[in-house]
Amino acid sequence: MWGIIRRKVATGDLTDAVVPFMGESITDGTLAKFLKKPGDRVELDEPIAQIETDKVTIDVNSPEAGIIQKLVAREGDVVQPGHKVAVISKSGEGVTHVAPSEKATPEPSQVEKKKVAEESPKATSPPPPPKESPKAPSVTAQPSKSPVKEPQLPPKEKERRVPMTRLRKRVATRLKDAQNTFAMLTTFNEVDMTNLMKLRSDYKDVFVEKHGVKLGLMSGFIKAAVSALQHQPIVNGVIDGDDIIYRDYIDISIAVGTKKGLVVPVLRNAEQMNFAEIEKQINTLAKKANDGTISIDEMAGGTFTISNGGVYGSLLSTPIINPPQSAILGMHSIVNRPMVVGGQVVARPMMYIALTYDHRLIDGREAVYFLRRIKDVVEDPRRLLLDV
Repeated sequence: MWGIIRRKVATGDLTDAVVPFMGESITDGTLAKFLKKPGDRVELDEPIAQIETDKVTIDVNSPEAGIIQKLVAREGDVVQPGHKVAVISKSGEGVTHVAPSEKATPEPSQVEKKKVAEESPKATSPPPPPKESPKAPSVTAQPSKSPVKEPQLPPKEKERRVPMTRLRKRVATRLKDAQNTFAMLTTFNEVDMTNLMKLRSDYKDVFVEKHGVKLGLMSGFIKAAVSALQHQPIVNGVIDGDDIIYRDYIDISIAVGTKKGLVVPVLRNAEQMNFAEIEKQINTLAKKANDGTISIDEMAGGTFTISNGGVYGSLLSTPIINPPQSAILGMHSIVNRPMVVGGQVVARPMMYIALTYDHRLIDGREAVYFLRRIKDVVEDPRRLLLDV
């Protein structure tokens, strides 16, 4: 995906490392950091720098094996595909080695230093003190009111200012746009996780043996969401101007929190997947998201989102819609609580679930029925077999 520009010079064979193509919808990015410095050895396709875009972080790879001769861009620069960031010398000649304590930026020349010195204001002697005027008759000073004390703020030395990453800025913009555009409302319910957890416990070993992947709870919720979207198709729709777009496919986005920010990979055609296919796809996308290797295409689209705050210990929350979708399901932590079952108070593993929806499109009746369907399927997975 990266471009290569070659040229022959007297000191060796030099090759330019340039910013690769970043996706159809991405025109530029920010050079987040260099992974190599002048004098470092690099191999073919070894990352030299990282470009941060609105959605993902992209590596600039070395087009040849050799030595970094020089860096021709700076961290923080806005770059576009094809922008040169470094020069690679295959022979290693003409390379400027930079010690770890040195900076790659050049020192100002003597001419520049002289120019700065000439432009700086010259020191001037202080003006003479004013002559004393004749003493006026003494006046008894009135006692002044005590000045209002300014609040004691923490010293600036204990604060750090760090530029917001492009990914964080993009997430902030999208979430604020959702608040400004959608008429968001949240409805809640609670789910008894006993049967789904027992299903996983009973079949976890044979499931791993046959499919090579662990059986988790997320696949159960995704299957339940698919069933609910099929029963309430309006939740899978979206407003487009004065029209409503109904989708005959279900692409479920899974919110994944990473060190660099929130990313939302998509399960394509989830209605056609079984439990094993869902678990495998979730594992693959989650690994790519955490490694920073997920692509734009793997996050594009999506008709409905599931966010699992329970993995962090969240008991209850009101998730924000992922534009341009119309609804999002929030899962939360599982807590043993006393419940009345068959007239007896027993401990049950309970989870609060929340559905935030666009009230311009989805009425409260459809939203409640949708969340109730998820509750029914999770509490009794046999419904999926019987389609009831």
